[in-house]
Amino acid sequence: MGLPGAGKTTLSLELAKMLNAVHFNADEIRKEVNKDLGFEPQDRIEHARRMGRLCDIVVRSGQYAIADFVCPLPETREAFGLDNTFVVFVNRTPIRNFADTTKMFVAPNKSHVVVTDGGSPLFWANKIKQLLIPTFNSKAPTAFMLGRYQPFHDGHKKLIAEAIKRVGQACIAIRDTQGTDDKNPFSFEEVEQNIRKGMIEFEGKYNIIRVSNITHVFYGREVGYKVEMISLDDETKNISATKIRNELKNETT
Repeated sequence: MGLPGAGKTTLSLELAKMLNAVHFNADEIRKEVNKDLGFEPQDRIEHARRMGRLCDIVVRSGQYAIADFVCPLPETREAFGLDNTFVVFVNRTPIRNFADTTKMFVAPNKSHVVVTDGGSPLFWANKIKQLLIPTFNSKAPTAFMLGRYQPFHDGHKKLIAEAIKRVGQACIAIRDTQGTDDKNPFSFEEVEQNIRKGMIEFEGKYNIIRVSNITHVFYGREVGYKVEMISLDDETKNISATKIRNELKNETT
């Protein structure tokens, strides 16, 4: 967000290339989708709400979404929905001035990055990317998450998210079980793709490896790691991979 002419679109285009993100430019959205809205406060709030919903749809599909617009008021930001949103405030000197918008603009109280006059769009895009996608450190403490993930579902995601919260990052080990029985229809590549799609907000905090069909885990005395169970809520525990597989099968028949 930021004043008109501050460089939001130029930065957004650079960042979209780096993240393979869907870029929603407010001017384009107004021309094509929000033709019925003007620039009165209530119209701006509705415009922000619709921008937020468009971004939500993209994020649910497993991609990054970039909302490139002024979003001048606390009310427009509330309508957009800033929970779980990475906020970039482009606080550069505008190359053009829209007096009405400038007059109403309220600088955000909080943002993850404040873009200033120093540095090129490429510099700032790289900085933002580094914050969005940390680098996995193979020597840092890591949770080991072994499973078939046939298919990967919300229960798995919650479990791995909790492990990341406790330890910092996770190694997701996919057992090579495709075709061993009816419960294992998906290939490693399909499972990996589903995990990456489902874990997009944790990029850089996990890696994925293929392992043999591990059926036993043995350890000796004085091992240098902990083995523990993470207990999740009953709703998550009741998620059935078998039910999901059957639903997927029915969709394809």
